[in-house]
Amino acid sequence: MTDGIDRRPTKVSIIGAGMVGSSLAYTLMLKRLVGEIVLVDTNSDRAKGEAMDISHALPFVGPSSVIAGEYADCSGSDVVVVTAGAAQKAGESRLSLAQRNVEIYKDIVPHLSEIVPDAVIIVVSNPVDVLTYATLRLSGLPWQRVVGSGTILDTARLRYELSAHCRLDPRNVHAYILGEHGDSEVPAWSATTVAGVPFPRFCQMCGRDCSPAEMPALFERVKNAAYEIIRYKGATYYAIASGVTRMIEAIVRDQNTVVTASALLHGEYGLEDLCLSVPVVLGRPGIRMTIEMPISPEEQERLRESAKVIRQTLDDIGL
Repeated sequence: MTDGIDRRPTKVSIIGAGMVGSSLAYTLMLKRLVGEIVLVDTNSDRAKGEAMDISHALPFVGPSSVIAGEYADCSGSDVVVVTAGAAQKAGESRLSLAQRNVEIYKDIVPHLSEIVPDAVIIVVSNPVDVLTYATLRLSGLPWQRVVGSGTILDTARLRYELSAHCRLDPRNVHAYILGEHGDSEVPAWSATTVAGVPFPRFCQMCGRDCSPAEMPALFERVKNAAYEIIRYKGATYYAIASGVTRMIEAIVRDQNTVVTASALLHGEYGLEDLCLSVPVVLGRPGIRMTIEMPISPEEQERLRESAKVIRQTLDDIGL
């Protein structure tokens, strides 16, 4: 006899067992956030090895299931994360990856549409804004259930830089990167605050430099961080794994959390029919709402320019 309550464990499938996918699986396991994790990769040995290695940490954490599988094993997933794709090379822009990775997604997405039609899909591969839009078009899923990791990492990097600048807990800095996850991204300085205090004023209060020369320098470190990390160690994966874990937590625990993520726009900020990062509310159904922030006219214009970069790429590859 049952009580009619669905007690199956929360399940997340990860397509791509490279450094980002495996780091995400490991982070999810450490957080004890889900009961089942499935790793799928064209290199099945890599997926098996990662699943085994992560599973051997379970005695230190708690019961869960981490397996390597095929697309069929993704059935019943609450969330599917796609990290598969060609890797970004040193000095290569994210947008230059577009054509190669769209072709890869043409193979992946139809499997997901068939096997997990009710899951929320999180796109992580770059260029994430283009691939989020491609996933929507290839899957036919409601737009609310396809979301890209977008600038969740760029926003975290900005908050880190500003917190270090003012010697603050980064969780107390409210700052946002909008637009493309890439070179045309836009810092929303006009909406950057600490305890409701505009950031320039807070800098004055704590005696830190917030001059017109200092703030662009801080942003340049944010914008170029990925290139620098790739130059040093070949790839970025720990921070984005943490960011996507936060997105998954918001979804599976229905937390209605605000994150900057790539979403399909329907006229917000004067933009439509493309995906780029804006603040969205994430919950169990996926995107519950899109937030249109009051940003300055200059930031509005820069956001429109960022959208043109993405739209040009979509046009160039026939999307």
